[in-house]
Amino acid sequence: MSMTDAKLAAEIATKAGELLLKLRDDFVGDLDQLREAGDAQAQTLIAKLLAEHRPTDLILSEEAVDDARRLTADRVWIIDPLDGTWEYGEGRWDWAVHVALWQRAADDIIDAAIFLPATNQLFTTDQPPAIPAWPTNPPKIVVSRTRPPKQLAQIQSQVSKLLAQQGLAASLELLEVGSAGAKTAALLTGDAQLYVHDGGLNEWDAAAPFAIAKAAGIVVKHFDGKALKYNKSDVKLAAVYLATPKMAEIFEQIEL
Repeated sequence: MSMTDAKLAAEIATKAGELLLKLRDDFVGDLDQLREAGDAQAQTLIAKLLAEHRPTDLILSEEAVDDARRLTADRVWIIDPLDGTWEYGEGRWDWAVHVALWQRAADDIIDAAIFLPATNQLFTTDQPPAIPAWPTNPPKIVVSRTRPPKQLAQIQSQVSKLLAQQGLAASLELLEVGSAGAKTAALLTGDAQLYVHDGGLNEWDAAAPFAIAKAAGIVVKHFDGKALKYNKSDVKLAAVYLATPKMAEIFEQIEL
């Protein structure tokens, strides 16, 4: 292997993101056609690069037919060529490319990268950012802009009460963002301290960004406290939360 898995993940995410930016800048036509072209072209490029650099590895992707051989493979790349397809078509910034490597020996994601092309932000597991201990601005919860958690009002109310009791903040403010990668990036940059998703994510949505969050010291768990598992036959994930360490202490005190 001429390139480490971590460097390869970063290179693939970056190249796919650059392709997507150019495609959007040059595209003339219906926005749905742009979204379809983005998904397809990014998938083709990523598959080509993985075939070139890691020809014996398997792939699980949102944009490809599931290969059942991955369930017995030792190395599986879990990718989302364009996470936030809707936002991409709208000309927004909050979409990303996700590239993650699951390895059987660890039963976990070992190397991962996410690239937010519109803001030129690259995050990787081998060089995770330092997370501020506590924000200087009011703390925020980041949620889906199209499908916020059903418990959002309950979460905001209970967390705000605990924040006030501990003299940390008057309330928990709301931040609405598109892709899972972009929402995770909000925690990685200190723009938010809590990310809650009450179901509907698939492995390719979560694998890369959540692995980077863990590498940065962010707490990543299911609502029941269990760790996330990947490369399963059922790729759907139950409700999850990501939180900076201090926010995790507070979130784990509330009742849902």
